[in-house]
Amino acid sequence: MTTVPRPARPSRAAEAQEGVKDLIVRRGLVAGDPLPTESELMEELQVSRNSIREALKALQAVGIVDIRHGFGMFVGRMSLAGLVNELTFHSRITLQNGANHLAHLIEIREILESGLVERLIELGPEVDLAPVAAVMARMETEAEAGPVSPETDRLFHDLLYRPLGNPLVSQLLGAFWDVYYQLRDALGAPDEPSADVAKRHRDIYTAVLAGDRAAAVAAVHAHFEGVRNRVAKIKT
Repeated sequence: MTTVPRPARPSRAAEAQEGVKDLIVRRGLVAGDPLPTESELMEELQVSRNSIREALKALQAVGIVDIRHGFGMFVGRMSLAGLVNELTFHSRITLQNGANHLAHLIEIREILESGLVERLIELGPEVDLAPVAAVMARMETEAEAGPVSPETDRLFHDLLYRPLGNPLVSQLLGAFWDVYYQLRDALGAPDEPSADVAKRHRDIYTAVLAGDRAAAVAAVHAHFEGVRNRVAKIKT
């Protein structure tokens, strides 16, 4: 008769992690709200100080708990910093294998933005694109004088999709951008003329403003063509 091994019992620290998360949910706490002290958590969860500290450290690492020394503990705000670090690391170590991870990441962002511009157009002509127009003018001014700054490029995409009212969009696009920016040394300087960079962004803006879905999607694909070319030129 085959004996089926019993699953290992979670450690006290792991149980404490689940206890803290359950407490946050039960009390209806949200990001920024204060948490009970270590002593209060020990008493409520019936675990040792070491288990509580180990649990809080693990929860801090994933952004669920924010520990501010001298101020206390709070419910953490959502962050994709861990994802950015992991994607950057794996993209870097696979550069010698054809830059697969980075190329795949760019493909995902292109697919995401292609869908986002369609959703943006679905909102109708009442969408306020004045902030985008302002950053577009700034980008064209930069292009006339030299390269377009990464900050301006990033701001364009952030402001463009802000009317969608989805905070995860900004978080995800920001994460993709952070990975790409951290690998800038491996990518090398852009060989695309600054005027072309500005024009590709202008084409996206103009198509969205006109409510032309097909043109907007085509403009997004054209924009990412330059990015794909940079990745393709990385030498192994």
